[in-house]
Amino acid sequence: MSHFLRPLLLLALLSPIVGIASPDLIRKSLVRIQTVSQDPDYTTPWNTGVIGQGIGAGFVIAGDRILTNAHVVSNARMIWITREGDPNRYAAKIKFIAHDSDLAILQPLNLDFFKSMRPLEFNGIPEIESTVMVYGYPIGGDRASVTRGIVSRVDFQDYSHSGADSHLVIQIDAAINPGNSGGPVVQDGAVVGVAFQGYSGDVAQNTGYMIPTSVIKRFLKDIEDGHYDHYVDLALTWFPLYNPAARHALGLPDDGQGVTVSTVFGGGSSAGIVKPGDVILAIDGHAVASDGSVQIDGSDVELAEVIERKFKGEKATLKIIRDGKPLKLVVPLTEPFPFNLFANAYDVKPRYVLFGGLLFQPLDQNFVNDTPLKNSRTRYYFDHFLEDNLYKERPEIVILSNVLSDPVNAYADEFRQAMVDTINGQKIKTLDDVAAAFASPAETYVIEFVGASRPLVLEAKAVAAARSRILSRYGVGSESNLKP
Repeated sequence: MSHFLRPLLLLALLSPIVGIASPDLIRKSLVRIQTVSQDPDYTTPWNTGVIGQGIGAGFVIAGDRILTNAHVVSNARMIWITREGDPNRYAAKIKFIAHDSDLAILQPLNLDFFKSMRPLEFNGIPEIESTVMVYGYPIGGDRASVTRGIVSRVDFQDYSHSGADSHLVIQIDAAINPGNSGGPVVQDGAVVGVAFQGYSGDVAQNTGYMIPTSVIKRFLKDIEDGHYDHYVDLALTWFPLYNPAARHALGLPDDGQGVTVSTVFGGGSSAGIVKPGDVILAIDGHAVASDGSVQIDGSDVELAEVIERKFKGEKATLKIIRDGKPLKLVVPLTEPFPFNLFANAYDVKPRYVLFGGLLFQPLDQNFVNDTPLKNSRTRYYFDHFLEDNLYKERPEIVILSNVLSDPVNAYADEFRQAMVDTINGQKIKTLDDVAAAFASPAETYVIEFVGASRPLVLEAKAVAAARSRILSRYGVGSESNLKP
């Protein structure tokens, strides 16, 4: 997240505009959301984690639904909602959640909540320099507030909730504070976006971002079948083709069209179809400019926006130049793998295996967020997991994350954060392999680590004798969790 505040809450609606809502009617659609959450503890994964509270906003949309940001209700154990002018609290549950686009749908347990509530309508992307109004509950207030802002930019940027996804955003010059989370951004009585993240004050003043209606509509379209399938991706990187000399070397005219593919990630949609060095001239008939932009709905946006509007199972048609010859490629779009390794995960429990006081865990972004990687080899492996196709060798990076000190493991400290290579000769590719290896009867367990000069050896009888005292000394309730 770096300089971003925790993302803010969101809500929207898909039906066509049938009327303009007055400020009083807009307030009648607003929902104050209060959560009790429990964040997992990756350093002691058998513990339940820290309990906290949060405040966000939401609003009613068509179909008796409440739209909000995913980050407002992530890891929530209890969700309370209230409406303007009503002091009563109503329990709610998550109906759908999309961490990649920071959106969620809530449903009250008591549908009487919607009595006298008015769903808001959508409009399109507002014009640059036009005025918008941001509704929400900044800094946890009990009453809704309204802030005026000016639309300053439409851009393609990171969504800090997942930390691994980028989508279209709209920048406004109104401060976005915690509690504005999920508040509708309104223009002429219709929703044009939802406030969701902003910069901290030491980076930029009065700068906030809202999720545009194009992203919201895609989310609502995706869940129409009762299931959220996530975004799809070409799973490649590109660089611009400004330089006339570079264009000449590729046999391209100096017409300002096309970008060059630099990386194609294995396991992604484009693997085996697109190649590094290919020049992309168009996607689904949208000409690609040399800076990587395309024209959609009258605006210049990043070429990825063409794919952003597609769904799992659909295809993208690319017009390219390869080795000086024009080609047409058809790319089936699937959920990208293994990009999820680098996304913040929510509503999941840490996976681990504890054996002889040795704690084994798979590396993911949640673990790295909680525990700095000090082992340089492991750090390199994690950072280059995609770039160097390391996931093909092992789908998970399993490490010895911690040592619960005991005589049975007295000489294991030097292996902290080292990657497990084999156990009793069995190759370790996933955490399940670790559990299976220790479940196999043996007199000794020989653990080999990647790059280590010697193995770590445990005697089975000593491990069995130490089991109860280790569990008691460190308050361990369960020795493993293999399912998230």
